[in-house]
Amino acid sequence: VTYMQTLTINTSKTPSGYSASCDIIPGWVVAYEGDFDGFEPYVRESIDFYVECCQADGTEYPPILAEKDVAIRYRFDVQSLLNHYQNIFSLAALQCITGINQRQLWHYAAGRSKPRPKQAEKIVGALNHLGKELVALSV
Repeated sequence: VTYMQTLTINTSKTPSGYSASCDIIPGWVVAYEGDFDGFEPYVRESIDFYVECCQADGTEYPPILAEKDVAIRYRFDVQSLLNHYQNIFSLAALQCITGINQRQLWHYAAGRSKPRPKQAEKIVGALNHLGKELVALSV
C-alpha cells in the first residue's frame, strides 16, 4: 500500500485574497488576490515554478515538492479560519458549534485578540467535528 504524502501550507486570509508560506520552503511566500478556488491552483503553480527554478539553478529542494500526486493541506490561522466561514455561519451558529461566546469569536475574527492554544484547538476541533457529521449525512 502506498500512501500519498501531504504538504502543509500555512494560509492566511488577506483583505483581497489569501497568502501562504510553507515551513519546508525557506523564503517562499505566495500572495493571491481572489477567492480560494483560484488560490489553490495558484499555489500549485507557484510550487512547480519553485521546483523548476531550483532544478535550473542546481539547487536542492525538498523531494516532496516534485511529487505530482502530493496532497496539499491548507492550515489556516484562527482569524483566517473564522473569516473564511463568516459568510457560511453566523457568529451565533459558531458559538453553538464551538461553545465560545460570539463576542469573543468576533474579537478573534477581527484580529483584536488571539485565542490561547486551547481555544484555537477547540475552534478547529469543533469545525472538524461538524465536517465529519456533514460527511456522515451524505453517505
